Parts: sequence; C-alpha cells; structure tokens
Amino acid sequence: MKPICINDYCFDHVHIWIQYDHSIPQFVEVAIEIFYPRDRQANGLVMFNHGFLIGVDLLYYPKKILGSLVNDNPLFGVHPSYYYNYSRAIVEKNWAMAFVTATHIQAQGIPWTDFGGNPRVGQEAYAAASYLIKYGVTDEFYKAESKYAGTAIYKPEDIEASRFMRSNNVVFAGHSVGGAHAQVPATGFETMQRIGKETCRPFDPVIYDRELFPNYSERMSRWAPEERANPVGLVQLSPVDQKIPLIGPGMELYRRELAERQMPILMIVGECDSACLEDSTPPAWSGDPGVETEFTQESPEGSDSWAVVANVEHGSHCGYLTKKNELCSLADLDSGACEKGTPTWKPGGEESLFTNELFKKFIAMYPDGGAFEGGFGKWIHSDFIKWLNRKNPYGKIDLVPFDDGKYIQYASRGGCPPLEGKKGK
Repeated sequence: MKPICINDYCFDHVHIWIQYDHSIPQFVEVAIEIFYPRDRQANGLVMFNHGFLIGVDLLYYPKKILGSLVNDNPLFGVHPSYYYNYSRAIVEKNWAMAFVTATHIQAQGIPWTDFGGNPRVGQEAYAAASYLIKYGVTDEFYKAESKYAGTAIYKPEDIEASRFMRSNNVVFAGHSVGGAHAQVPATGFETMQRIGKETCRPFDPVIYDRELFPNYSERMSRWAPEERANPVGLVQLSPVDQKIPLIGPGMELYRRELAERQMPILMIVGECDSACLEDSTPPAWSGDPGVETEFTQESPEGSDSWAVVANVEHGSHCGYLTKKNELCSLADLDSGACEKGTPTWKPGGEESLFTNELFKKFIAMYPDGGAFEGGFGKWIHSDFIKWLNRKNPYGKIDLVPFDDGKYIQYASRGGCPPLEGKKGK
C-alpha cells in the first residue's frame, strides 16, 4: 500500500512480527500506524501507547483464520490514531507520530484487550520505534540488512527512500494502561534488558516479516546505538497500572528507574478519573502524602527526579480521546472520584483539544533533531511549564491547584529553583 499524503504529511501502515528475545520462541504480531513528514526529515518521534489494544471485536479469531486464506488480517485494519489524532501537534516542529497495535492473550476469550501491568507492551513500543528509526516506513526491512543492501536487487536509494528520521530521539507517551506501558521504553534499551532479565521477560528482539518463509533482522543488541530509540521524554495521560499474577507484574521497577532519568517527564491526571486515581495499582496520584503512587515512585521525596504532574479539573478518563470509544467509556460510568452528577470532559471536547496543545508545546522544547538541552532548572522554568502552571492553560480547561497554590507538583529537593504559581491565561 502506498502512503496517503496530504500537504506536507504522509500516513502509512507497517505490519510485522516481533520476537521478544532472540533466544526465546515467543512472538507478537504488531501493526504500526505512522504519520511522518513528506520531506522525510522528522526531527523526532512521538511513540504513543494507546489504552485499549485492538478493540472489542468478538470475531477477531474467525477473521484471523479467514484472513490467512485471503492474505488479509484484522489487526491491520485497527486504527488507534482514530481515537488519539494529535497529528496537528507534530506539524510545527516537523516531528513524526506512531502507534503500535498488538495481539495479546491477556485473558482467555478476550485476547484483544489489555488490562495493564504487562511490560511486554512497552517492549513492543520500543521495538517499533527502533524499527522505524532504522528501517523507516516499509514492510521489507530486510532490504537494509547487510546480505541484501547495495546489491543489484536492493539499491541503496531504494533503502533510503523508506527512512524518514533525521535523529533517533523519541518521546514515549500513552493513555490509560498505555500510559503505564510507556514508562517501560522511556527507561532505555539497556535498562529494559536488565529489568527484563531480572523479571523473566528478556528483551533482545528480532523482527520478522509476514511471509511463509520469513526474513528476519539481527537481534537489536547488535544494532548500532544510533539505530535504536533514544528516549528524550515521557508523557503519561492518566496512567493505569495493574498487578495480575503470571501476566502483569506492573511497571514499578521501571518507574524507580525513571526517578533517576534527567529528561522531561510529565503526568496528567483527571480530577474525576477513578480509573487512574482509584482502580490503578498503585494509583497514578493521590492528594494524601502517605499513599504510595505511580507518581511518588517516579519522584521520591528529595530525589533528583524530573517528573511533574498536573490535575485537570473535572477531568475524566476518556476526555483525552479525539473520538468516543465504548470500551474506554466503561471506565467513566461509575466514577467515584467526583460527586455523582459532576459534569466531566467528554471525548472530542475541550480536554482532547488541551491534550493536542500539550503535545505541541511539549515538542516545542526540543531543538531540531536534538534532545532537551539543559538541566532540571531549565525544564522546570521552560515555556512549557510556564504555560502549564496556571489555572487556565488552554480553552475552557482549568487545572486543580495543589496545596502550595501551584498547578504542577514535583519532588522537593534542596536548592531547587523557586517556582511561582500563575493564575489566568
């Protein structure tokens, strides 16, 4: 399929198999959606983990069997970008944005959903981001492998025509369980390998194409460092983590690592979002300083963590979405975080527009083709934080002030540069 190009941006699909580790016969089928600049000079990539994997299609397996006979696949027709269309946010800085969708057997009978807690999903996002950096928008990645590259069949110009990144810088992001999954790849390749080995989820992936006798890539540890994703930021929208025996150990170990990462880390929660404030284990954030949360694990008191959190007034679990999704809507039906009857933000509304603006301003911090420049002081005094740290940062969206009157919260530290709260637009 040729890419769809409108004005200066193109959209395409990549469909591959990933073996989690070269030494273990465990595979996952993935489809990657990618928006990228027509000039193929993307300054960076936002890799987004969505919160519900491949929808609620009860006929998935029958379609899968039938598709194998007619060279079609139901996974290829899934479009998470329909629900998270933040493509306007990446245009000004000439960035790319991608989504990876995969098939997981999280529970018998419902293999198309993911309840969180599974670090494998974050590993897939890292593998997908690295695949796009090294090979670009193509299913025929093997053209760039040493035994094929430069031959009469696969000319260098054919290989280069698929690539679209001018750097390997990636901002990992996600919503709901995807927000927690995004914490994994944000720690980087070496950390993922170490923790994966310690938790019986080893990670040194090999890529396969979808053929009867498939081609396959070198294991990722043999790739050049510049061919692998370099995490330069993390954006978590109402992250939901879970601990499910044998399936989902949760992402705590990765959050502990993030507390030591010197890069912009952002968490957004909704005031009325029970899914992340109550149902998540641990909760994403809490106003009770005695409660351990995802955020306190990312930003322990007195640490050098860069993690920042903000709380959207009347924010719901699904308000970030650009279109309504029935599965996500279930999370907002019995919300107990706010009084019953409190009006909350709906998909496709103000909270969605706020999220688009948030990504645009977050990306604006990065120099073309580079990572964030400067230390914690520059991050906490950046134009992005100044924009966020006020009652009304965008449209009709208000933020809930914290106890100190500021609209953002981060770990206190000795000698920290002062930051004043600002009200109004």
